[in-house]
Amino acid sequence: MASMAPHAPLTHPVAFLARRAATALAAAAVLGTAAAPAAFADAPSPAPSAGKLPSGLYGTKDPQYDGVWRQSLALLAQHTVGVRPAAPAVDWLAGQQCADGSFAAFRAEPGKACDAKTMRDTNQTAAAVQALAALGGHGDAVKKAVDWLKSVQNDDGGWSSMPGSPSDANSTSVVIGALTAAGEKPESVTSRKGGKNPYDGLLTFQLGCDADVKEGERGAFTFQLKGAAPNADATAAAATGALGKGFVVAPSGDRQDTPVNPLSCEDGKQQGTAGRDRAADAGAAYLVAQLDANEQHLPSAMPGQEKQPDVGNTADAVVALAAGGHGSAAQKPLKWLERNAAGWAEQSGPAAYAQLVLAAHATGTDPRSFGGTDLVAALNATGPKPASVNEKDGNGSDTSGEAEDSKDSGGGFGLWLVIGIGLAIGAGIGFLLSGRRKKNDL
Repeated sequence: MASMAPHAPLTHPVAFLARRAATALAAAAVLGTAAAPAAFADAPSPAPSAGKLPSGLYGTKDPQYDGVWRQSLALLAQHTVGVRPAAPAVDWLAGQQCADGSFAAFRAEPGKACDAKTMRDTNQTAAAVQALAALGGHGDAVKKAVDWLKSVQNDDGGWSSMPGSPSDANSTSVVIGALTAAGEKPESVTSRKGGKNPYDGLLTFQLGCDADVKEGERGAFTFQLKGAAPNADATAAAATGALGKGFVVAPSGDRQDTPVNPLSCEDGKQQGTAGRDRAADAGAAYLVAQLDANEQHLPSAMPGQEKQPDVGNTADAVVALAAGGHGSAAQKPLKWLERNAAGWAEQSGPAAYAQLVLAAHATGTDPRSFGGTDLVAALNATGPKPASVNEKDGNGSDTSGEAEDSKDSGGGFGLWLVIGIGLAIGAGIGFLLSGRRKKNDL
């Protein structure tokens, strides 16, 4: 994810921030409550206009901050539900990779070698790994990307979006998902200095027994700083990442529904897999408490929009709950999404549709009949016509029918979003995808 302004040192991934800014602004627009934008100094130059965008790219708006991210989620979601993406769409993503294996948010001239000015990003790279690994046929690209991710691992075992910055829960979680997708064991990927693995780094962001029990903070994850405010977005990412899972979570099927258990401070601290499971469970309990307190959605942390829903984060929470086997707990926010997410996805574009498809998949829900919306067809319509659409998707749903060849109006970031991101950064809000930091201090 590219840096926003030369003078603003960022320790969070801008593409996730962009996604969250887009989420909040799109939701506000749908609800008719968007605030008037204010000027943002030193905004970057705009990317090519929509008419000049590559034909294989999903969405029609500026991809400067989320091109690889939205492409990766779109391809991954399509693959998950039995759609074979168009070759140009896959080729565009693979062609964005730098020679060292990394990915930036968007390279307008992929034929030009990456240099020191190229804003390499772990989140974009990890998203691309998950997509290319799932699609198959890109083993060399996946290996190079994973090797690059290993090369920029921090001493604490985690990652930041921008190499060299302090680790954060979201970036570490996205990379864990990429390592798993690539066939690696995250616990075996250790830092060169300190020998810490990604789980060691991730669990340092969880609030434990010293957190305010009256405020329900125990078990939540912060974005970055230990002792900072709980962050629902970081908690959703970490509750999934702690289980070694990525964007795609297999539906639980006939597995027993696991109750959600808050962090118990009477238990001794567990290590290894048991400790990670316990951490994920405690994070899930925090999410359920937040969902119950907000009519089964998570609230936005955008300035002035705190009473508006964060639809993307709610979808992430559904996936996190499903990942932990908490099927019953996932159903209430899932139903809220079915009633309320269609307008948000239409405004936001490919990554938003992909998030909803993946949430439906994780819960065993038919994405072609999601609150009256065919999410698969809507996602397909944001990019080039798929090569094929299977009769059945991963959930056994009928996916027959020909995909549309048109693109929707969402999925990118124009000047309005640059302004929105500027406001978010000015308020101290970070992180992406499909995307994230909300209330923590930088």
